[in-house]
Amino acid sequence: MEELYQEFIIELYKHPLNFGKIENPDYHSEIHNITCGDRIELFLKVTGEGNAAIIEEVKFVGAGCAISQASASLFTGYLKGKKLFDLLKITKDDVLSLLKIDLSKNPSRMKCALLVFDGMKKIL
Repeated sequence: MEELYQEFIIELYKHPLNFGKIENPDYHSEIHNITCGDRIELFLKVTGEGNAAIIEEVKFVGAGCAISQASASLFTGYLKGKKLFDLLKITKDDVLSLLKIDLSKNPSRMKCALLVFDGMKKIL
């Protein structure tokens, strides 16, 4: 079963979802994993204001290992349509569950998977 998920990760690495930049984003962050060199830029466009602001569009660009790029691909899709205020409730476990593989025994890979989460926290 894990092999199936590994293929899923590789496919997202080769053909990422939500890849690209947003011109004039409402929010932008850039984050680097200094241990491995992975890099992600996160772009958000929102509609509404205050607690009612909703993420209308989210994209990322970056380079790195398959796990960091697949995680960014899945997480950006997860963020679409969410209230900006609700981002405070998102946990690391929410991000890791999107990948559907166990990274608990590999802290360096977990750091790669959570790079996009760190980018979101930087926005907040």
